[in-house]
Amino acid sequence: MLKAEVFEQLKTAMKEKDVLAKGVLTLVKSALDLAEKEKGDTLTPDEEMAIINREVKQTNQALEGAQNAGRADLIEKEEAKLVLLKSFLPKQLSEEEIANKLVAAGVTKGMNMGEAMKIAKPLLNGQAEGAIISKVVKTLI
Repeated sequence: MLKAEVFEQLKTAMKEKDVLAKGVLTLVKSALDLAEKEKGDTLTPDEEMAIINREVKQTNQALEGAQNAGRADLIEKEEAKLVLLKSFLPKQLSEEEIANKLVAAGVTKGMNMGEAMKIAKPLLNGQAEGAIISKVVKTLI
């Protein structure tokens, strides 16, 4: 279970006095705890991945903002945060692998974008970022 893994890494970060990792892991743990509390039951692996993906997306946005502002200190911090968050995700697929999976799942030329994304999202959950999935779907249809 992802929550237990996050907690173990958090304990290690606290022992090693790794401030950045401690902050990121505390944030992830609290997000998982909150979602679990709201649901009233333990989270499924897919729900856990959705939370991690949300954190990755927010960190990417913060990184873009730091790059636009030319803040080297923030860029370095956000990149380190991103590496840590992505360690909880399954191996990310390349665009070619995504295209092969989508074709095998029935995404074809002339298909509606909405219909194609309904197939793609659950199929590739946690294995690729939404923007990349969308880009590949657009090239296929």
